[in-house]
Amino acid sequence: MLSNYLRISWRNLVKHKVFSFINILGLAAGLSCCLLISLYVYDELSYDTQHPEVGQLYQIGTVFVRPDGEKKTAATPYPVADALKQEYAEIGSTTRLVGLFAEDKTLLRYDGPANTRRIFYETDGYLADPTFFNFFNYAFVEGRGESALVAPHTIVLSEEIAHKLFGNEPALNKVVHVESNTNGDNDYTVTGVFRPGTVPSHINARFFLSFAGGGLEQYVKGQTGMAGNNMFFTYLKLKPGTDARKLEAKLPAFVDKYMRKDLQAAGFDKRQFLTAVTDIHLHTDLPHNVTPNGSLTYLYILLSVAVFTLLIACINFMNLSTARSAKRSGEVGIRKALGAAQGALVGQFLSESFLFSVFAFGLALGFTWLLIPVFEQVSGKTVHFSAGQLLILLSGFFGLSLFTGLLAGSYPAFYLSSFRPILALKGREGRASGLAAVSLRRGLVVFQFTLSAILIIASLVIGQQMTFLRSTDLGFAKEQQLVIPLRSATAKASYTALKNALASNVQIASVGASAYYPGIFNPEDASFYGEGQTVQQAERTRTNRIDFDYLNTLAIRPVAGRLFSRTYPADTGNVILNERAVNELGYASPQAAIGQKAYTERSGTREGFTIVGVVKDFHFEDLHLPITPYAFTLNGGSYNYVVARAKPGDMQAVLRSVEAAWQKVNPSEPFAYSFLDDEFQKNYVAETRLATVVGYFTFIAILISCLGLFGLASFNVEQRTKEIGIRKVLGATVGNVVLMLSGDFLKLVVIAIVIASPLAWYVMQRWLENFAYQIQIGPSVFVLTALVALLITIATVSFQSIRAALMNPVKSLRSD
Repeated sequence: MLSNYLRISWRNLVKHKVFSFINILGLAAGLSCCLLISLYVYDELSYDTQHPEVGQLYQIGTVFVRPDGEKKTAATPYPVADALKQEYAEIGSTTRLVGLFAEDKTLLRYDGPANTRRIFYETDGYLADPTFFNFFNYAFVEGRGESALVAPHTIVLSEEIAHKLFGNEPALNKVVHVESNTNGDNDYTVTGVFRPGTVPSHINARFFLSFAGGGLEQYVKGQTGMAGNNMFFTYLKLKPGTDARKLEAKLPAFVDKYMRKDLQAAGFDKRQFLTAVTDIHLHTDLPHNVTPNGSLTYLYILLSVAVFTLLIACINFMNLSTARSAKRSGEVGIRKALGAAQGALVGQFLSESFLFSVFAFGLALGFTWLLIPVFEQVSGKTVHFSAGQLLILLSGFFGLSLFTGLLAGSYPAFYLSSFRPILALKGREGRASGLAAVSLRRGLVVFQFTLSAILIIASLVIGQQMTFLRSTDLGFAKEQQLVIPLRSATAKASYTALKNALASNVQIASVGASAYYPGIFNPEDASFYGEGQTVQQAERTRTNRIDFDYLNTLAIRPVAGRLFSRTYPADTGNVILNERAVNELGYASPQAAIGQKAYTERSGTREGFTIVGVVKDFHFEDLHLPITPYAFTLNGGSYNYVVARAKPGDMQAVLRSVEAAWQKVNPSEPFAYSFLDDEFQKNYVAETRLATVVGYFTFIAILISCLGLFGLASFNVEQRTKEIGIRKVLGATVGNVVLMLSGDFLKLVVIAIVIASPLAWYVMQRWLENFAYQIQIGPSVFVLTALVALLITIATVSFQSIRAALMNPVKSLRSD
């Protein structure tokens, strides 16, 4: 019986090629979208699942409680780990991790035999405790994780870096020189090489350095205070059977015992909390962690896109199948007259749906295979699956495709099989129940275009927000700014010579230097308070150490007072604040703050800085975050970055001349650079990818809708052929006929836009809440969406409408 059903279904598929092509292509496109987005979602949900005993691993975070509110971070001071281990028997072991936060890249050098030298910059380096690899699983190809970081001055490299340094030679026991602003300049012995895993982790390290023996260890050695230096990521491995929530409930007592005195002196309070390692990526909203958090909101948006495209494909199937019902009423009547039961007819039509689903699934696999490289590039994900995972995923999607096809074909199957044989043979059954079928088709078209309109609005809003992020005034000059890192002691010592060489270059407008630049993580801060305030009113203020020309180079101008100047030797003890800092220090205006003091407590001693200038608020962090207090002080001469503002012109010529100047004063190190505007935009990588992914899938969803609309227009024209002929005989013009045939669809699209607009506005307003600075969703978005949807509808339907309008009325009126 089933084989007979499938044979008949195959004949129908071949007979109605256009109908079959539209249905299979639409369903395959919907399944492909679902499959690609499912790969992305699966990757996001699998973060940190590869680690042994991951259910017992927790990260401890900090809530800062200040008069102006609470702020969260994933970091803690260095001594917290040891104190927790000592205090609570539930904690089996602890480990710490900290990024090389004072730099965006680190200099690695290997001096090989025969005077060969390999030297280059690398990113994503971390300092880790000896216990780190007992917590987190890494696939070592050389060495052993358990002992890799036990000895001082040891380094563990990724396989890629090891290959760059040593070629095909073994890496173990070779010595690498590391020059870091965070950890100083040291030689490190290679004790391990790891191969990056296929399961993603919130720790994106490319190399690890031992804490022992580095400059940061010397800084924190003997540190007992737990109020400041919140820069370490601390992990706990709880003993089996420990309730993490009960342990977390004990942490207020820990704060009172170990931190209270220091916190009172610092003028703020703290709370500690635990986060399961598997929750770090998607279920935290911390502004600073090892790597930026993922976003459940983004996943919901992408899942909605996947569901929408699949629903649109299903609607196409149902609409086209019910539209063809009038053509198949005779077939149903004959089969019923010959004794076919309704169940047999349902089986026949569901077999057709099954066959469509199988072909659509095969085509979807082909589409997915072809699109995976593009999808990886757009989404920033690398798709990795074991054979078992791939089998489970494909089996699940094969089941989904069958379910989708059968669900989409269920209504046409039951609808067609319910025809009464006498009326069906007379051709009246399709008309008798036609009103209900037409109403359903119209409702489905409205629903389909509602989903499409929501996607168009979402794509436009995301695009406008990204344009806003790229084009908004940040309060400083970000274009034409060349950033050059200074990593080694040699490079720092050659700064003056490099600056003089660049300043004499006619292509360079200005040169400055600083510890940090806008857009990168700045860990340095101080709690400042003003005249008449107490330390309890102190406000956390981000600080940056700069030279005399840095503010001029970035075109950061004062609104009161002056900038640092070489004519004022006392400026080494002065400070320049932004407007927000002046307001928090209690001064009535920027002008009122000039000459006043900004105080901070250091090691129990009050230190005062004279305010000589106030600059306009500027965005030193990305636009996800509001502007907070900021202060500039003069550096004694050790800078992390040179910033050179180039004049408009040939940038390649500028780069060549800057590189020549670098090689002249620092020939033993590679020249590296970046552009300030590009570096700042890296903070919006997730949003940029979301905008691109949503844009692509919106296009696919619209394409699927157009396929269905084209098919419906074809059947509509076919059913109204004689009506068109009569209208033309009675004097209707081509324009009248086109308007008549297109008008019904245009009305449905207008209704869909009206329904979609408030829904899309609500969803996108929630998404915009992730940004401290955002666009307002204006009427232009909805007007543009309406125009796009209507133009797409007209373009899709007009071909069939014009073709029908130009038909010879004599042929139209000829009897079948």
